[in-house]
Amino acid sequence: MTKTKPTTRITTSRGKAVKAPPLAFEVELPLPSDAAVARVTDGLKAEGFGVITRIDAHSVFHDKLGVAFRPYTILGACNPKLAHEALSLRPEVGLLLPCNVTVEHAGDRLSIVRILNPAAMVRLGGLEGDTEIATLMQDARDRLLRVAEELRAHANTVSL
Repeated sequence: MTKTKPTTRITTSRGKAVKAPPLAFEVELPLPSDAAVARVTDGLKAEGFGVITRIDAHSVFHDKLGVAFRPYTILGACNPKLAHEALSLRPEVGLLLPCNVTVEHAGDRLSIVRILNPAAMVRLGGLEGDTEIATLMQDARDRLLRVAEELRAHANTVSL
């Protein structure tokens, strides 16, 4: 079972609580961060996503600010087919792309992976009422959730 944060409650201007989807799917991997990044990249590829950007935040902070920071990598994942369809329907969807995935060092041979939940981004962008975008979002969500589940299965077999 993939660990997700509990659904967030958002209060509307009329005082009613509305359920919001979790921001990310979170998985703990019993791997050092470099190995976890490689494992995540392979999992994304299996679901049709490529990594089009990579930001090693710890290196940026060291180089630009002169400060040390734990290994923390932000991967920009993109499924070209889904992105093309979404951008063809609604060009402003580009503001919500790519789907970010973070890999954070959390201890000796332990990394935390967080995979953005596309449903949260569609809601944030106010696009949940667009049925065509919602269908694409659901496809992306299902694929990314499978990545998280595969990572969870890997974590369980490694820790046995």
